[in-house]
Amino acid sequence: MRYNRLIELRYSSEAAVSKRERVRRELLQGSPHLGGGDISRIYQSDLASLFDLYDKIFFHSYFHEHFLGQLFFSLSTRMVKNAGKTLCPRNLKELSPAEERYELRISAILLFNYGILERDKVVSGIRTRDSLEALQLVFEHELCHLIELHCYKESSCRRARFQSLAFNIFGHTGSTHQLPVAAEVGREKYGLSVGDWVTFQHDGGKLSGIISRITRRATVMVPDDGGVYQDQGGRRYSKYYVPLQLLRRR
Repeated sequence: MRYNRLIELRYSSEAAVSKRERVRRELLQGSPHLGGGDISRIYQSDLASLFDLYDKIFFHSYFHEHFLGQLFFSLSTRMVKNAGKTLCPRNLKELSPAEERYELRISAILLFNYGILERDKVVSGIRTRDSLEALQLVFEHELCHLIELHCYKESSCRRARFQSLAFNIFGHTGSTHQLPVAAEVGREKYGLSVGDWVTFQHDGGKLSGIISRITRRATVMVPDDGGVYQDQGGRRYSKYYVPLQLLRRR
C-alpha cells in the first residue's frame, strides 16, 4: 500500500537534523517575507512553501505524487496556547481519497512572542535557537497529525503510534511546546494578568477597566452604561484592545 511510504519512514537523529537544516535554508532562500531566524512577519504562502519542502526533503514527494485531496494552511492570531492545529472533516472515515481535506493552522502569536522572554524554548523535546526553528518543529508535529489522519483516519499525539512516528521521522522526543504564551508574556514582562483592573489613555482621557483576555494585545472591558456587552449581573461594558505596554495596573 502506498501509505507505507509514509508510515515506514525512518531517519537517524543526525539525518533528521540535516534535513531540517536543508528545509530552513531553502525556505529562507525562497521566501520574500522571512529575512532570517527571527520571524517578524509570515504569510500563508510561507506555510505552503514549508510544506512543499518537507514533502520533497522528508517524504520523497509523497503528497505531490499521491495525495488526491485538498490541503490548506492558515495563521491564527487567536491561538494563544496551542502552537498548531490540524483540522479535518468529522466524517473523514466516510470520505474517498479525493474528498480528503485538511487544514494546518499555526499560531502566529506564539511565533511573534518567541523572543520576548529570555528563557529556553523547547518544542517537541528539542531546544530551539530561534522562532523559525520553533515553527519548523511545530509544523513537523502537525505533519505527523496529517500523516496519521491520512493513513488511519484518526490521530492523537498522546498515543504511542504518533510518538513513534514523530521520533522515527523527525527525532522528536516530546509532544508539547514550551513557547511563551500570551498570558506568560503579560505576567512576566508587564506584570499583567486576566482579571486585573488597569488604566490606559484613550482620546485624551483616562479609562479604567478589567482585562478579560491577553493575546498580542489585552482585551479590556470598561464599565459603560451605554456599552453593548453585559455581564450576568446586568453591568454593561465597552470593549477596547490595548497594547500591553500602554496599560497600568490600578
